[in-house]
Amino acid sequence: MSLVSFLKSRLVSKELDEHINRIRKPIGTLGYDPWGYNNETVKYGLSLAKPIYEKYFRTEAHGVDHIPAEGPVLIVGNHSGQLPLDGILVGYALASRPKHPRIPRAMIERFFPTVPWLGNWLNEVGAVLGDPVNCARMLANNEAIIVFPEGVRGSGKLYRDRYKLQRFGPGFMHLAMKYNAAIVPVGVVGCEETIPSIANIKPLAKTLGAPYIPVALPMILPSKVHLNFGPPIYFNGEDIPEAQINERVEQVKAEINRLIDKGLKERKRLF
Repeated sequence: MSLVSFLKSRLVSKELDEHINRIRKPIGTLGYDPWGYNNETVKYGLSLAKPIYEKYFRTEAHGVDHIPAEGPVLIVGNHSGQLPLDGILVGYALASRPKHPRIPRAMIERFFPTVPWLGNWLNEVGAVLGDPVNCARMLANNEAIIVFPEGVRGSGKLYRDRYKLQRFGPGFMHLAMKYNAAIVPVGVVGCEETIPSIANIKPLAKTLGAPYIPVALPMILPSKVHLNFGPPIYFNGEDIPEAQINERVEQVKAEINRLIDKGLKERKRLF
């Protein structure tokens, strides 16, 4: 038995292996798609994510079946927690659902691909540099894409600003309209408490080329996470003024706020 086969037998269950094999992805003969996605690497990634999702954060996902089984989809949510744990949990919820599972793609900050090894590994498990061109091409390829329009404004915010949505960029709306993509809003509750930050060391972040350097505990707290997915929203692709584009963005933002409030009401405790 080769080392790869041995590791796979220890890390990847037979059920997960068969589950991922049933999910069709447009990959080439070498096992990769144009953005670096690899089926075998995803199996290891989901194997590692499973105990994090089920045991550490004890994640509860409601409404994940709202995500269409096929076609272009933008899964749009609130961003928080200093690290992209929210994206991992949302992605696992969709990839592991029993009926019509999908492997979503995630838009990541430009900082991550610059980190040796990490950037390549993120590409192989489905993450892609958060560039409008990449997003457009994947929507044209009928992918489901996780998008956090707040960007670093959301993930790097301080604990005192938890669950307060920051400004949404309108780029996701332009793409949804152009490619007739469903927008599925998701409210994430719990990730704000995983790495609560009290300050951001901006000069150090600028020196290191990082989006932010938080002043926080050097550990990830096991906060219980609630994911609430709303029904898909469709917007026609008519040529409308930018002011109306912003009104549509605010409509999605309001729905995410509603789903956040739902999760906060459902939550009985932090941990």
